[in-house]
Amino acid sequence: MLTRRHIRVKVMQSIYALIQSKDDSLEKQKKFLDVSIENMYSLYLLLLSLLIEVHQMADNQLKLSSKKYIATAGDDLPFKEKFVANKLLLQLVNNEQLKEELEIRKLNNWYLNEEYVKLIYKSILESNIYLKYMHTKDNSYDKDKELIVDLFKEIIAPNEKIYDYFEDDKLTWVDDIPIVNTYLLKHLKKVKENSRDAFFLPSLIKDEEDMQYAQKLLSKTLLTNDDLEKEIEGKTPNWDKDRIAGIDAILMKMAICELLNFPSIPEKVTINEYLEIAKEYSTPKSSIFINGILDKLVKEYKKEGKLNKIGRGLL
Repeated sequence: MLTRRHIRVKVMQSIYALIQSKDDSLEKQKKFLDVSIENMYSLYLLLLSLLIEVHQMADNQLKLSSKKYIATAGDDLPFKEKFVANKLLLQLVNNEQLKEELEIRKLNNWYLNEEYVKLIYKSILESNIYLKYMHTKDNSYDKDKELIVDLFKEIIAPNEKIYDYFEDDKLTWVDDIPIVNTYLLKHLKKVKENSRDAFFLPSLIKDEEDMQYAQKLLSKTLLTNDDLEKEIEGKTPNWDKDRIAGIDAILMKMAICELLNFPSIPEKVTINEYLEIAKEYSTPKSSIFINGILDKLVKEYKKEGKLNKIGRGLL
């Protein structure tokens, strides 16, 4: 789920949190980083469980409608039956591994915030996506999957109230929501009718090497902070820590740290990654400013033999 760019953002968030809290404890920041990454997986699971809750709400309404002695004119019972029978939704509902993971993480608490489930369910019922699906005679798995993918993309992911709910729940989720939404959407598109339960529980990170990279980048940046500031100061005659955007300073320190301490990552990859992060998280001119500093430093490091890069490296 997490790419190296996402990991860099997580490290940036951890360093920023340290600066804001004025707590220089490296162990606390390592823990913050671990928890922040782990919470991202919880967000992914919560979104899956939201689909399960929507199905449960539809199923409950179907049962209530079925108990009526006389069907109400215009009753949408057949519609409800088709939605409740959606094969992809049933894959989630009957996924024992997913149920267990939700219980372990204590994420079965949508009942405490049922208004959000009702909000999404109502939006689904009123959507053209839902109506079009209900009127088609195609009951294939692919058509069922298409519905869930479209509903997630058009109704759930862009819903501002759900976004606000997640943002209020966990501080770091404000940056995680777009990443998790994009990943989950791609994952839903790949699912097959015969996919095993484990398909919906992918690894958070590719391998242990990525987690080691995250911890090393955080530790090295924090432990060599004074040296990194001197490197920046040497390339900015008018260096003023208070005038340069806080995120810019953090990203430059992280980039310099990565250039000097991660030989398997090519300098072009490092520079491009931090410029992209700056475009998203800092000021409009930040990437130009950071690029100028890093370009000068790379030329200097190459001349002095400080860049010992090997292979093509990883993102």
